[in-house]
Amino acid sequence: MKKILLILLVLFVASSCTKLDEMNEDTKNPSKVPSETLFTNAQRELADQLASINVNTNVFKLFAQYITETTYTDEANYDVVNRTIPDNAWRTLYKDVLMDLKESARVMDTEPAPILDSDKKNFANRKAVVDILRVYTYARLLAMFGNIPYTEALDINNVNPKYDDAASVYKSLFASLDADIATLTAGAGEGSFTGGADIIYNGDDAKWLMFANGLKLKMAIQTSDMSPLDAADLNKAIQDAAMGVFTSSADNALFNYLGATPNTNPLYLDLVASGRHDFVATNTMVDIMLAKNDTIRLDMYYTKVADTVASEAFKGGPYGYNNTYSDYSHINSTLEDPTFPCVLMDYTEIQFYLAEAAVKGLGGINGPSAFYDAAVTSSFEYWGSDAATAAAYILADAPYVDINSIGEQAWIAYYNRGFFGWTTWRRIDVPTLNDPPNNYIGLGKFPTRYIYPINEQTLNKANRSAAAAAIGGDFQDTKLFWDIK
Repeated sequence: MKKILLILLVLFVASSCTKLDEMNEDTKNPSKVPSETLFTNAQRELADQLASINVNTNVFKLFAQYITETTYTDEANYDVVNRTIPDNAWRTLYKDVLMDLKESARVMDTEPAPILDSDKKNFANRKAVVDILRVYTYARLLAMFGNIPYTEALDINNVNPKYDDAASVYKSLFASLDADIATLTAGAGEGSFTGGADIIYNGDDAKWLMFANGLKLKMAIQTSDMSPLDAADLNKAIQDAAMGVFTSSADNALFNYLGATPNTNPLYLDLVASGRHDFVATNTMVDIMLAKNDTIRLDMYYTKVADTVASEAFKGGPYGYNNTYSDYSHINSTLEDPTFPCVLMDYTEIQFYLAEAAVKGLGGINGPSAFYDAAVTSSFEYWGSDAATAAAYILADAPYVDINSIGEQAWIAYYNRGFFGWTTWRRIDVPTLNDPPNNYIGLGKFPTRYIYPINEQTLNKANRSAAAAAIGGDFQDTKLFWDIK
């Protein structure tokens, strides 16, 4: 009898504790963050890192020489050490994007298992979409740094992860994308994230499938001069991906911002809300576009300034010098709209990749000029012009000639996507950039990668040193494995 009473007492206490625990739970501030919230935050952090013009966060519009600075010119002269800029990018992409994506997938695995076939496919689609964004983020890190932590990354119990060879990471990412594409193909029409969790595509699994194919094409083309894949696999990757990519600008992957802080485009914060005047147009971009009579897009990219008493003109400041703000063209007010979307991938970009594939004879793709024309036309349309104007421009001032035509027009088109403009320049080596006067990395040298974060040099020294030796030195002008020109 005493044993029975004791058992009942234990059960009563346990039950009471459970009820007290439930009562003490803050339902408005749950300790378990929903997978949807984590996914949304990862999208936002990634988009902000891409869109920002803040020199602490993103200096790629400077590296691509689309803009230059006014008073403080360190970054235009390629000094990324003073503000520990690589550290900031590394931290954002690993901690705020990749960790949130990993946690989003983990939380999904703790949810009740779906029963209906449609729910199972929706669940699988959501996991695939999370992974696609993971691949996109790792591809960005690879293109920034070269060898990076991958197989041992994101483990909170391992503060000294090894660095993986970049080519091997690409192979793994290609395999992941193939699996994600297969999942989305099998789950077609069952959607993914809903309820506003997916800012980019609002749960449209068909659009995510096209995005995954576009990402596969992008990685294949960007590494094609020294591909991590063998020739047969490279051609198959491009051929397969090309059949499922964007078919128009309606498929563009956009992160749409809102009109009020804290949900505005970072450009608005840096160009308007800050009240600062840190940037002007650069002579590199303005001079090249003027030489091609590309005044339609110039008018959307920059403002005009007084050139004579009677007229105004586009005028770019000398790259890397102190430039008086009032003397030169400014970033156009279109980009100052707080709702201006961030582009993760677009139809223009895809058409340029297909044009390049055709030039290189990859994936059975032919006719580079048609893809080139489509890319330039779509760029004109994106900036508010039309196909007829683009056709006239191509015919008179920018006909397709060779891969250099693709490189130069892609560089012009990526004006608001500095990282992609810089990467295009690194791969195709056009146009000719201007050497800044106080070049931090040496006269006549240009950055071809970020150096590893300063923190890694102190906190993960052995692995960082091994990675630096493997890529040819931790220098800004060390070329990544695919940059062989």
